[in-house]
Amino acid sequence: MPTLNWIGKEKVINHHLDVPYRVLDHKYSFDENGQHHGDNESDNKIIRGDNLEALKALLPQYEGKIKCIYIDPPYNTGNEKWVYNDNVNDPKMKKWLGEVVGKEGEDLSRHDKWLCMMYPRLKLLQRLLADDGAIFISIDDNEQAHLRLICDEIFGYNNFINNVIWQKKYSPQNDAKYFSDMHDFVMVYSKNKINWDRNLLPRSDEQNKRYKNMDNDPRGPWKSSDLSVKTYSPDYDYPIETPSGRIVNPPQGRCWRTSKENFEKLVEDNRIWFGVNGNNVPSIKRFLSEVQDGQVPVTLWLRADVGDNQEARQELKKIFSDSAFPFDTPKPPRLIERILQIATDKNSIILDSFAGSGTTAHAVLNMNKEDGGNRKFILVEMEDYAESITSERVKRVINGYDDIGGTGGSFSFYDLGEPLILENQYLNENISIDKIREYVYFMETKEVLSKNRDSYYLDTHNNTAYYFYYEKEKITTLNYNFLKTMKEKAENYIIYADNCTLSEEELLKYHITFKKIPRDIKRL
Repeated sequence: MPTLNWIGKEKVINHHLDVPYRVLDHKYSFDENGQHHGDNESDNKIIRGDNLEALKALLPQYEGKIKCIYIDPPYNTGNEKWVYNDNVNDPKMKKWLGEVVGKEGEDLSRHDKWLCMMYPRLKLLQRLLADDGAIFISIDDNEQAHLRLICDEIFGYNNFINNVIWQKKYSPQNDAKYFSDMHDFVMVYSKNKINWDRNLLPRSDEQNKRYKNMDNDPRGPWKSSDLSVKTYSPDYDYPIETPSGRIVNPPQGRCWRTSKENFEKLVEDNRIWFGVNGNNVPSIKRFLSEVQDGQVPVTLWLRADVGDNQEARQELKKIFSDSAFPFDTPKPPRLIERILQIATDKNSIILDSFAGSGTTAHAVLNMNKEDGGNRKFILVEMEDYAESITSERVKRVINGYDDIGGTGGSFSFYDLGEPLILENQYLNENISIDKIREYVYFMETKEVLSKNRDSYYLDTHNNTAYYFYYEKEKITTLNYNFLKTMKEKAENYIIYADNCTLSEEELLKYHITFKKIPRDIKRL
């Protein structure tokens, strides 16, 4: 398989492992009671902070559970003024930190920086994606070819689904130097192509109007379909006599699609159409009631069906009146709704780690209102407008804006908190014990800790009981006194503590694995 090399690749392939795990710091919630500081425990989240660190923070709760990911990363046009700020420990790359990425002629490392930025984020997104999930990535020609190669490397080239063409504008640019750019791409990869099953799209009224009922058939509207096929078989090449007495043979080099015996059954069942006067070449009737309830998605998405950049800008003006926005090419909710129709069910979790103006949440709320679903969204936005625009838009969509009624719903807003494990490898004592316990249990079992108890006992998983004997104010020791406090019965025990005075023979006797805090706490 072809691979892509660029400046800094060897430094970022495993950079996602070096990113510190930070806890999410709840700031406020929003629901039917408005904004308040209490935690409404909404499944919808908006996170303010660097998306690489935010994706790492989501792993303990969401690894392998995101059904659909949509991202709209910087296209790297040279006009976006994005900055490479990942703290990769390499002198060459440290020179990039804080520098605005410019045009190609001005910044010869522009594509290298973009790839270094995208690679670790895609690695974490791949981990978050469910085994039956898919990721949709908006991109244009500036990085489309590069993106395809690194996605082949991260997701596997066998998991490539399609490259959708989206008509992003209606009017051509007469001042374009070469061609007027009328489209973007939406690149689609699955986590595991064998397990990904896309949904059919709803049939349109225009499609249904093609079905008539010219003979008042009690089975309802139908349309005629060619009875002949290209694949020739002499057994299916026979003359047919129409009701008017005309003899009809299949076209030269073709044959009928069914045997003569089965054809007679179809005639008897009134499934063959010879025309109003009974003199036409026979065709087979396809009933609307019998066709599949939907249409297969295509790879060309026209603005009439899913909206364009102009529609998206007009939508933002409705939501925020005459405010100015830092978005030249926002995405319309209808574009994301098309993705949701294809790739989600009513209870799916949808992640957007380049949230921008919050279009993905808008689309999720619209879909839930339309079909009564309970889809959940997670947005990540690092820019200053994360609260003033991203979350504010979601509030107004929930409550209603302009002449559009509210969707209802709720969300919680978070900031990225402190690292759970400090650079000196000690636990951060500013982090709540509950958060630490949740992290330790996830790292041991890859499961979410369902309940935080008052005791040191975490939970039992696969016949192994987990204990985290930790106190911020004192040294803890695994000894016989602690064993006497243990109530849970299991085949095996994993116990974390600062020290252990039990011998190897005693640990073996009681089926105990001792793990030292913080040395033996696994790192994400």
